Amino acid sequence: MTALGAVFRPQLPPERLRAVARAADDAGLEELWLWEDCFLEGGISTAAVALAWTERLRVGVGLLPVPLRNVAVTAMETATLDRLFPGRAVLAVGHGVQDWMGQVGARAESPMTLLREYLVALRALLRGERVTTDGRYVKLDDVALDWPPPAPVRILAGATGPRSLRLSGEAADGTVLTANTSPEGVGKARRLIDQGRESASRTDAHQVVVYLLTATGPDAVARLRAEQETEGVASVPDLAVAGDADTVAKAVQRLADAGADTVILQPTADEPDPEGFVRFAAEKVRPFVP
Repeated sequence: MTALGAVFRPQLPPERLRAVARAADDAGLEELWLWEDCFLEGGISTAAVALAWTERLRVGVGLLPVPLRNVAVTAMETATLDRLFPGRAVLAVGHGVQDWMGQVGARAESPMTLLREYLVALRALLRGERVTTDGRYVKLDDVALDWPPPAPVRILAGATGPRSLRLSGEAADGTVLTANTSPEGVGKARRLIDQGRESASRTDAHQVVVYLLTATGPDAVARLRAEQETEGVASVPDLAVAGDADTVAKAVQRLADAGADTVILQPTADEPDPEGFVRFAAEKVRPFVP
């Protein structure tokens, strides 16, 4: 079954999160995803409170930019969330937006090298291993978590280009694709991910999560087009959907048919009713998605 979720976009003030998270939980939405976009809202802090305010909702962070975070800190925070809220936190890491990384003096000369070293160390720490490594960027000396997760925690990677998609298949447990990914793009991403998995002889499951820019309501088409024009992708087909629940569900299904395991509906930045949007996803769209 295709998992379905929605994004709480950080263009909303943090004080709106409680109402949206509770609305999602009450409506039976499976997943609520948060972004650690510079310089808006922190990913771990928002995930922690969203998990605390809800009972069953899975909360994803897509994604934590690795240049900003020492890998030991990310491992500690991930393990803490998992022990407090078993199986409900879903974390993804990635390069981060390079311009933003430059603004804070954290831009890596080789983002690929950093992400590879980071994923290997992070997953080892979360397995409860004691890690010593002296990489180009990740350096750990006899580090182990005192409170590791009691069961394996899946770590996803945000990826777009061929090299990062292969790396995700090789070194991560899943991949997060942006809303600028068409069904055709999902299929291409899956093939590249599988190349990485084959190179690492991996046979475990690899989850593919994709965002879908979505608008509903009387002004849906106009809001969607305005956002796509701002992003410079208004002429690219099959990147977004505007319409009623059946129309949105068909767009979700196209992504699932192309290889997505989880589709996360991404509202426009000017969505007028965030609580209503998560209820729409759970109560109206979910019944149409197998």
